Amino acid sequence: MRKIVCFAIFGAALASNASARPAAPVAAADQALSLAKQAIALRSVRGPGNQTPEVAALYKAALVAGGMPAEAIEIVPVDDTAYLIGTWHGSDPTLKPLVISGHMDVVEAKAADWQRDPFTAVVENGYLYGRGATDMKLDGTIAIAALNDLRRTGYKPRRTIIIEFSGDEETVMKTSALIAERLKGADLVLNIDGGGGVLDEATGKPKYWSWQGAEKTYADFQLTVTNPGGHSSMPRPINAIVQLSRALEKIGAYHFTPELSPLTREALAKAAAFEEPAIGAALRAFVADPSDRAAIATLTANPATVGKIGTTCVPTMVSGGHAENALPQRATANINCRIFPGHKPADIMAELATIVADPAVVLTDVTEGSVANDASPMRPDFVAAVDRAMSKVYPGVPVFPAMASGASDNMWFRYNHVPAYGASPTFIKPSDDFSHGLNERTPIATIAPAILYYRSLVVDLSK
Repeated sequence: MRKIVCFAIFGAALASNASARPAAPVAAADQALSLAKQAIALRSVRGPGNQTPEVAALYKAALVAGGMPAEAIEIVPVDDTAYLIGTWHGSDPTLKPLVISGHMDVVEAKAADWQRDPFTAVVENGYLYGRGATDMKLDGTIAIAALNDLRRTGYKPRRTIIIEFSGDEETVMKTSALIAERLKGADLVLNIDGGGGVLDEATGKPKYWSWQGAEKTYADFQLTVTNPGGHSSMPRPINAIVQLSRALEKIGAYHFTPELSPLTREALAKAAAFEEPAIGAALRAFVADPSDRAAIATLTANPATVGKIGTTCVPTMVSGGHAENALPQRATANINCRIFPGHKPADIMAELATIVADPAVVLTDVTEGSVANDASPMRPDFVAAVDRAMSKVYPGVPVFPAMASGASDNMWFRYNHVPAYGASPTFIKPSDDFSHGLNERTPIATIAPAILYYRSLVVDLSK
């Protein structure tokens, strides 16, 4: 009955594209959903009781059942987690491998806050509910089912295909860095935890799909002011908290120079058609002239677009003083920056120091778990392959690149000079996107077309 409901919804929501789509791989779609439900039931959260190694064992068993030799799949324990690397050897060992990348861990979820137990998968009203339904256990099991389906059909890749899952992407990314170091000789990475499609809120039909070709570099800088302090009844001309406040006011009022890259130029130009008129007009004007003051004013005032046109730095934490009746001896603040590709954190920190213009305010890079990375090249073979894959599954749906504001495992591959692209085929309404939040869910109608997409994309890039 679940299968009938799944494809009935799929057919109703996407009827306009049905005649052009190849036959849906029913068995593979069922496997993806079943495997996702099992994975969601495993609480793969960092800390005591972390079940990420059990998720790795589940994924390995599924790959072995699909025909991958057990000895070709490695599960490596790391602290309280683990990572998995599975290798489907191609016929030409001289070719660099194609990597399919994801992660098994999830963000913490407290059952008392949810309408349903976050670690008990539920299929209801056409959605899969549970922690990891969106980020990203369903995406992972779809990729596994798609590879198994390719083996079932007898496909033999010329280029080696590697599927890997990190175990702490949501936290310290230690396994992410280890995997990227091991696979730094790869030709290309398909990160199934990035990119994706948007469904129309009213009709439920696909509006557009974007692949992620760049992400901003995460950085934290600490501002520190120290002072001898003293009794609060004897104020002095210099106060650490006041000095820090003046520095924060300057940073809060500052805007980094807006800029475009080849990728964001195309991304913003095509995304403009899907924005409200004022934002769309500003995007088009900015693409035509990145110094257009009116366009910049509109885009910087909008939280959804300000991060797409340049680097942003904002104060996120403040601490100062040691007693209510004493002058502060120390005051600190954290500045969180999302740096536009092509800039180094040290350069941004130097620019912040120039803005503050006070030698008493000491800036320190306190970033953890992040490295600088530039945008991936817009490789013609990748762009053509995703265009073909999407046109087979969703004919006529616009496809264009995007830059992400958040960090993903792609950061570590790009740091190792491996082109990496977010290329998840999952479609979802913006109002249904609850990744990292309460009652996380994804429409199950996205599963079958996603497998067809992988069958096209993986073959194109490995044949």
